[in-house]
Amino acid sequence: MRDPQDPDDRPDGRPTLRGHVEICRLDHWFKNVFLLPGVVAAMALEPATASPAVVPGLLVGGLSIGLVASSNYTLNEVLDAPHDRHHPSKRTRPVPAGRVSVPLAWVQWLALFAVGLGLGLLVSPGFAASVAGLWVMGCVYNVPPLRTKEIAYVDVITESVNNPIRMLAGWFIAGATIRPPASLLVSYWAFGCFFMAMKRYAEYRRIGDPVRARAYRRSFGYYDEARLLTSALTFAAAGALFFGAFLMRYRLELAFSFPLVAWVLGEYFALGLQPNSPVQAPEHLWRQRRLMLAVLLCAVTIGVLMFVDVPLLEDLFEKSRVG
Repeated sequence: MRDPQDPDDRPDGRPTLRGHVEICRLDHWFKNVFLLPGVVAAMALEPATASPAVVPGLLVGGLSIGLVASSNYTLNEVLDAPHDRHHPSKRTRPVPAGRVSVPLAWVQWLALFAVGLGLGLLVSPGFAASVAGLWVMGCVYNVPPLRTKEIAYVDVITESVNNPIRMLAGWFIAGATIRPPASLLVSYWAFGCFFMAMKRYAEYRRIGDPVRARAYRRSFGYYDEARLLTSALTFAAAGALFFGAFLMRYRLELAFSFPLVAWVLGEYFALGLQPNSPVQAPEHLWRQRRLMLAVLLCAVTIGVLMFVDVPLLEDLFEKSRVG
């Protein structure tokens, strides 16, 4: 009889089309919404870009970056298979379960990138460079000898680089000619680090065995719960700091969004502390109604405040500086 807890005693399988589709992780394409802040920021800071003509570029760009992301997911699935066998749930993924042809998966990895990059070139050279950067970061994160996902703290930082890359992609879709604010990009990056650190914390707690955790992810040999929580709070503080720097220079009106930003961070933090936390699977977080309500209200508020001027607020801050 098979022991379901033995990572070397796993289900036998055969390669299937469904297995190859699954490793594309199409359910993760929702992350394409992270393009939108870049589009909105470009339109707010360079009003000439605010045009319905952005819609075709957004559709093609969304497909392009989705295919490149699926290329990265394919790479991740193949290279992580030996480690996934030590994880309570990931051991049933298509590659460790034998439902994927590994040689064909390597072809799939390159083909998805080639098609995605080709579509990206139809949008703009800047956008194509962004999706190429996303693919390169996938290699840095997954491929030895770098394989930064195995290095404590560097894993969170490099994985979260995808956030500002997606924002840049949205910026180029809008066709902005000015440089994107560095403070906004760093803030987006730091908040992404917070979310990723909480995901690591939830994974570490879910495994519940330091030895097995290290077999699954080498960085877990250094991490513990206290270090992961400390890093998450540090990243959240950095994100808020740079967001504040952005609004002070570009949009003071965004100060009204601070309570909602704090609400989103608080809801996510609370979810991360739950046993077998849902933050381990971001693709399913849409089921968390309180979090989704907070995210929706925050996003709408920030979107409106990027375009609506409140002269009284600017006058108040100006007087505060003089006084």
